[in-house]
Amino acid sequence: MLIYLRIIKESFNFAINALKNNKLRTFLSLVGVTIGIFSIIAVLAAVDSLKKEIEGSISSLDNSTIFMGRFSFGPTEVPRWKWEQFPDVTYEEYQFVKRSVPDVMAASYTLNVPSETIKYEDNSVSNVEIGAVTDEYYEIESLQIANGRFYNESESNSGSHVIVLGDEIAQTLFGSGEAAIGKKIRLYGRKFTVIGVLKKEGSGLFGGSKDTSVFLPVNVIRRIYGDSNKNLFPFIIIKPEQGVDNAEFIAMLKQKMRVHRGLKPDEIDTFFVNQLQGFADFIDNITGQMNIIGLVISGFSLLVGGFGIANIMFVSVKERTNIIGIQKSMGAKNRFILLQFLFEAIILAVIGGLIGLVLVFFGSLIASSFSGDFQFVLSPWNMFIGTAISAAIGLISGILPAISASRLDPVEAIRTGM
Repeated sequence: MLIYLRIIKESFNFAINALKNNKLRTFLSLVGVTIGIFSIIAVLAAVDSLKKEIEGSISSLDNSTIFMGRFSFGPTEVPRWKWEQFPDVTYEEYQFVKRSVPDVMAASYTLNVPSETIKYEDNSVSNVEIGAVTDEYYEIESLQIANGRFYNESESNSGSHVIVLGDEIAQTLFGSGEAAIGKKIRLYGRKFTVIGVLKKEGSGLFGGSKDTSVFLPVNVIRRIYGDSNKNLFPFIIIKPEQGVDNAEFIAMLKQKMRVHRGLKPDEIDTFFVNQLQGFADFIDNITGQMNIIGLVISGFSLLVGGFGIANIMFVSVKERTNIIGIQKSMGAKNRFILLQFLFEAIILAVIGGLIGLVLVFFGSLIASSFSGDFQFVLSPWNMFIGTAISAAIGLISGILPAISASRLDPVEAIRTGM
């Protein structure tokens, strides 16, 4: 065991001396490893950060949550021309689901409408995201109320002119969420009474969040736009009861909807049932592909770095041929010489990898400071991967020079060195 520790110590010293004595050559050799590790870890960190942000943006929804509409959240075998002809889900179908489908904990009807401008006296906020939903959305999304309340079933069904504001909207219009309660704002040329303000959430991945949104009864929007407007993209959001088998629930939901729409057995579904878990799996698949593409591209940099390490090790073997001959003449085994150069190659590669990790670390700090609430994550696992890859590159790059050094004839080595 002591001899291996001695080899590691001597190899480390040789590696440091190589850095000191041949600064330019060593620098050029390590640049490839540094750039390669930087590229790989930067890609892994960026994809991990993206995935974490997406998961965080949907974390308020349970994975069993179902979105039913005429659009699919992921790839589908139904041709585009065909699903574009599907009818929108209707408010009446939403009521049918609530009434007829068993094991429904909560269901909400939503309409996706364009952003609008909200006014209060001389203050106004533009590009406000409108959440046109029924009252059950509060339970499905687990919205957090800072002041006031969310609208109830009666207000939702009747389409009362009440509204719940995001934190940023309330701050801009009234200075505080508490001051907003009971005030009347103007939207769609109508007056709405503020009954609630959401807790501050922070910016999302694409710059938007509930802080810049408002929620109002969907029946208000139905009166304004009508039920035949193809630009509203309605969805029925369904949350099954806890413990219900989702596959069986979805099968029952599809069967009920097919019967309700009068579809024949040989006809395909004219609606899509999108499960949030399926969307999460789709995101995992996309981020996995992004990782693979990034790793392949970064691999070319590592390949260059590997050749650089191999080159510096061949030069090191040539420069120390005399020393190798003396060591072997004094009884050093081939294994000792082999491990000595292998450890040296690994140490050089790991040094390059650590430099790459440091660059990623500072790069992530800078990127996070310029990206608002979006945080780049450099996880310990990614740091371990970077170090392991560096060591592997050193091992692979150093194996041939180490073998050539271990096989030198001591007499010829001493003579060549002289």
